[in-house]
Amino acid sequence: MTREMIFALVLGYVLGSIPFGLILTRLAGKGDIRDIGSGNIGATNVLRTGSKPLAAATLILDCLKATAAILLARQLFGGPFDNLAERVAAAGAMIGHLYPVWLKFKGGKGAATLLGVLIPLLPIAAVVYAAIWLTLLLTVRISSVAGMTAAVSAPISVAVLGERTLLPMLLGFAVLVLWKHRENILRLRKGTEPRIGSKTSSTA
Repeated sequence: MTREMIFALVLGYVLGSIPFGLILTRLAGKGDIRDIGSGNIGATNVLRTGSKPLAAATLILDCLKATAAILLARQLFGGPFDNLAERVAAAGAMIGHLYPVWLKFKGGKGAATLLGVLIPLLPIAAVVYAAIWLTLLLTVRISSVAGMTAAVSAPISVAVLGERTLLPMLLGFAVLVLWKHRENILRLRKGTEPRIGSKTSSTA
């Protein structure tokens, strides 16, 4: 791997590993998000603090940190390596979010960050992703179902759109998102996964 690719990977990882949920809740005086609800640093758990603006800000920033990593790689390494640099930065951002060294490798679940990867690489797939995520949040009202289904849509979208070169990476990202949701999957099978706004969602 060239120095440029190593730099792109590190750049993506550093940006991806910024724990916005943890930072924002502490700045807002809500305490340590890891001591609330599920203990996850993502937007869904931030919502359990009772602050919708904080949850929305966490989701947006977790999304845009991946977008920023890819755009910076594109700007820095434009030319024959631009596509590879962007994908390496995307991989770094996803891994950084899921496994941040600063939090002993206990990060978020990746749904928002994966959307941030799609925005600069394939905007149409990003629109499909966001539409599926939002529709399921509003109808099913189970955050994990919405996030996992949206994640699975990413490799499907690129395959349908003929962007096969992105397929292996996005398939891997979707698998990682599902893996990080494995406890949610167990609760779904048991019928105990909470819905957004339910009384049990605060302690799930």
